[in-house]
Amino acid sequence: MFLDRLLSWVSVDMGIDLGTCNTIVCVRGEGIVLNEPSVVAVRKGSNRVLDNGNAVGWVAKDMIGKTPGSITAIRPLKDGVISDFEITEAMLGYFIRKVNGRSRVFGPRVVIAVPSGITAVEKHAVFESAERAGARRVYLIEEPMAAGIGAELPIAEPTASMIVDIGGGTTEVAIMSLGGIAQCESVRVAGDDMDEAIISHMKKRHNLMIGEQTAERIKIEAGSASPVFEVQTVIVRGRDMVSGLPRKTEVSSDEIREALQEPINAIIETVTRTLERAEPELAADLVENGIVLAGGGSLLRGITDVIEKAVGLDVRVTDDPLACVARGTSIYLDNIELWKATMESDMDEF
Repeated sequence: MFLDRLLSWVSVDMGIDLGTCNTIVCVRGEGIVLNEPSVVAVRKGSNRVLDNGNAVGWVAKDMIGKTPGSITAIRPLKDGVISDFEITEAMLGYFIRKVNGRSRVFGPRVVIAVPSGITAVEKHAVFESAERAGARRVYLIEEPMAAGIGAELPIAEPTASMIVDIGGGTTEVAIMSLGGIAQCESVRVAGDDMDEAIISHMKKRHNLMIGEQTAERIKIEAGSASPVFEVQTVIVRGRDMVSGLPRKTEVSSDEIREALQEPINAIIETVTRTLERAEPELAADLVENGIVLAGGGSLLRGITDVIEKAVGLDVRVTDDPLACVARGTSIYLDNIELWKATMESDMDEF
């Protein structure tokens, strides 16, 4: 323990929100220092990362859907968990080197936020990837707990706080009290599923093939969960499924809202189930405290309105919801000596 504390003076302690869409890294005492897409460009048929291991993040995201046959742009996390071990290791190694600096002799202690519903095997994969990427010690924190801390909710007090973290691969719904999670559910429906719903809708309704980045742009520009907003239109460009030629069409925000109903309803059902399982005293607290939304999905227009209508509680979006989980890991880092005994680490047995 003394050696670990001594090494922390000469290495960088960092918190990582290892997301399906984006990875955000914060450094102890400095806050957020890196925010890049969770994408890696590799030589097709191998796991060799292009540009001497540096084709990661923004560089790789720009390649999605545009690569020649010899290159593949990969998102190594799916539904919030590792789907490609070696590529995740390469990606984490790049981010850790970028933040920690190549000149440092000792690797950092790392706090990684993970979905609450992942298995022991999936947790072990996170530990292995981080250690092989250069971390000296690895600690895990559940995403809803990190989000609650980042949103500055009174999670340590004897009152209920509820967070709904709508990320890229998972939606985490949790009720917290007295420094722990009283009720929690993780569902693998989130921002990526909204993009897929838009892609599917464009195929069925307009016979138009579009890519992930185009679907994400449509969601941001014209997506909504509630019909209270002024109708907007967006130009969508893609490949015609009949002629095979490039084509563009105009789509209204009402049409996009219709396409998003299935993933939005799945999220609402998860929130409702979590509330139904809450203890009566916790439910009573939530009448006063309401629900806080975090994650990129919380920025969808009208999402607070439809959840409020479904559950009858006040719903608000936290400040800077995209960085909420990362802020929580940063606060954990500031108190790591106090709290690390309560966290899962790479020294624990599975």
